[in-house]
Amino acid sequence: MSHNTFGHLFRVTTFGESHGPAIGCVVDGCPPGIALTEADIQPWLDKRRPGQSKFVTQRQEPDAVKILSGVFQDERMPQQVTTGTPIGLLIENVDQRSKDYSDIRDKFRPGHADYTYDAKYGLRDYRGGGRQSARETATRVAAGAVARKVLEKIYGKVTIRGALVRMGTQVIDRANWDWDAVDGNPFFCPDPKAVAPWTEYLEGIRKSGSSVGAVIEVVAEGLPAGLGAPIYGKLDGELAAALMSINAVKGVEIGDGFATAALTGEENADEMRMGNDGKPVFLANHAGGILGGISTGQPIVARFAVKPTSSILNPRRTIDKAGAEADIVTKGRHDPCVGIRAVPVGEAMMACVLADAALRHRGQNG
Repeated sequence: MSHNTFGHLFRVTTFGESHGPAIGCVVDGCPPGIALTEADIQPWLDKRRPGQSKFVTQRQEPDAVKILSGVFQDERMPQQVTTGTPIGLLIENVDQRSKDYSDIRDKFRPGHADYTYDAKYGLRDYRGGGRQSARETATRVAAGAVARKVLEKIYGKVTIRGALVRMGTQVIDRANWDWDAVDGNPFFCPDPKAVAPWTEYLEGIRKSGSSVGAVIEVVAEGLPAGLGAPIYGKLDGELAAALMSINAVKGVEIGDGFATAALTGEENADEMRMGNDGKPVFLANHAGGILGGISTGQPIVARFAVKPTSSILNPRRTIDKAGAEADIVTKGRHDPCVGIRAVPVGEAMMACVLADAALRHRGQNG
């Protein structure tokens, strides 16, 4: 299987399967001299880790990361730092239950990638989805932690935060937006008043054996104007591609996105004035912090839509490898709303794209 690497200067290659012995990634292009230990990576993995509430898969994985290469420290140095060589990161799988998938070994789950993988490669790892499993996204979160350290080294404080803004039919009230509330509920929801109805709603979905989709919003702040390149290196284009590469994502928008189609030119214009510090002040941010593929210095805003989990308990019509019609029920441990744990994954992909853009900008412009 090809195409397991993304990025240009900050490059990430992921490996491993859902029910293999381990998953991991190699981060190439990280500059030397950046302080980095497992403790810098683990909190982000803990944020994504399964089994933390009844609303996510109950697979119990500690997701403890090990740094295998690319760092160094001796008695002359106060801390461990990156060397500029490839950083190898490993996460062991410890709670696989492959027998849960024996009944679907020869059947294709509707809405899942089972059929397309089999059509392309002539075989598929049916145990938890193998390489197509969302388990792979843990490695992206680990790489995103390294990317955050790169951005911090170059620009100082950079904040990248994500939140769930829609779950199925349930939508937040943006007037109640509170970033401090995001880590205080099992949904990464920024609207404290939405948590109770969301809990009741998803509990009903979970008990019925079904699933729902979600929309996640990711915002990056503290970055300068100038990141990205016009035409084929657009920052929003690369960000959209990175977010679309996340499992189950079916749509991405930057800034106001599709809503801009209903605006007039006057309404959509992000008007400008000169600030007291000699830098421009934008009066709006419909563009999501990117114009002409280049960052404006405003918050970079992206949203992505995640489809409902395809592995559900309710019978669906399908076919098997022999072409016979059949019904399928997927047993095992699955997320009734996989979009919940996609929040830290979206943050990580945003961080990786921005770290790559920062290194490329520095390389061209000094």
